[in-house]
Amino acid sequence: MLAHHDHEFIDSDEGRPLRILAEYLEPLRRFRQERVHDTVVFFGSARLKEDGPMARFYADARELSRRLTAWSKTVSGNSRFVICTGGGGSIMEAANRGAMDAGGRSIGLNISLPHEQRPNPYITPSLNLEFHYFFMRKLWFCHLARALVVFPGGFGTMDELMEMLTLSQTRKLDRDITIVLYGTAYWNEVLNFDAMVRYGTIDAEDLRLFKYADDPESAFRILQAGLPIQEEAVTPAIAKSKTSRCADADSDSV
Repeated sequence: MLAHHDHEFIDSDEGRPLRILAEYLEPLRRFRQERVHDTVVFFGSARLKEDGPMARFYADARELSRRLTAWSKTVSGNSRFVICTGGGGSIMEAANRGAMDAGGRSIGLNISLPHEQRPNPYITPSLNLEFHYFFMRKLWFCHLARALVVFPGGFGTMDELMEMLTLSQTRKLDRDITIVLYGTAYWNEVLNFDAMVRYGTIDAEDLRLFKYADDPESAFRILQAGLPIQEEAVTPAIAKSKTSRCADADSDSV
């Protein structure tokens, strides 16, 4: 039997590097086939209910996604900026649903979790991807993103937000990413960025890496102003990762 047909080997510890590589190459192939250039990523809790006490965030995520998708069609007939989510329920579902409301495509980067993560029905079927490794999933969030909207969320949302803030702060990616924290009261209560400045763990300048919004209209205006209109020559337009080997080193592709 050929090694790549041996499922026992592929699922073994020795086959792990092949599984990791597959989670890079298969999405790359899919995005090229679907001609996905750039994404607007929505992060947020998988636990907020459409009819629960924080229902307005579901409605707002859906409306913001609808507006972005409709506007994107005016930039490019095939929706230049494709909505991308973690593929699950709640805020993720709302964003995928909003894109569908506008007749556009959307991406779901789903990850298998025991209790709370299942792909929602609003993802474009050809752009519904499944991951096992969190870090490979986060790579695809980062390297196609032109903008990021972060709704209230828990540990997973915090993890993803901090990853993007760190990449922006360190200029590790060769592109600017517009970051919007949606729900000022929530974010000011759970993350005290001013205290981090006061203690010297971040610079005051780092507070410019993100903006706040509390309604779909203001978030849409921030994103619209920050998204580049000139189309990339490559598909997909994967961001390059900057190397620090020497001061004038060229960027290396990830």
